[in-house]
Amino acid sequence: MNPIRMSRVESAIRVVLEFNEAFNRHDATGMMQFMSDDCVFENTDPAPDGAVYSGKESVTQFWQDFFRESPHAHIEVEEIFGFGMRCIMRWKYSWVDMAGKKGHVRGVDIFQVKGGFICEKLSYVKG
Repeated sequence: MNPIRMSRVESAIRVVLEFNEAFNRHDATGMMQFMSDDCVFENTDPAPDGAVYSGKESVTQFWQDFFRESPHAHIEVEEIFGFGMRCIMRWKYSWVDMAGKKGHVRGVDIFQVKGGFICEKLSYVKG
């Protein structure tokens, strides 16, 4: 792989990791700094296809509501790699429910990064 292409892949991975760090701080505004105005987020819920949120306003509202309802949400990166404009991240999502019971699921996000911004985040979970 030539150095320019490698630099783009590394840059996309950095953007996704910074996005995830903002997620773990429950910082929806910080997360959205890494997403394009025309971003698309495909959630894992409701099964089987998940809801799709389009545009920065809609995606921001989703994350604000999500963190309000899931105050202990945390994503642990298990593996991350890039390929062209795509970045793939395997993760473990952990939470604590209203009764204080801990839980987790594992899954994958497929990101598309253009011009230094995430324009697409497709989430899949083991069910």
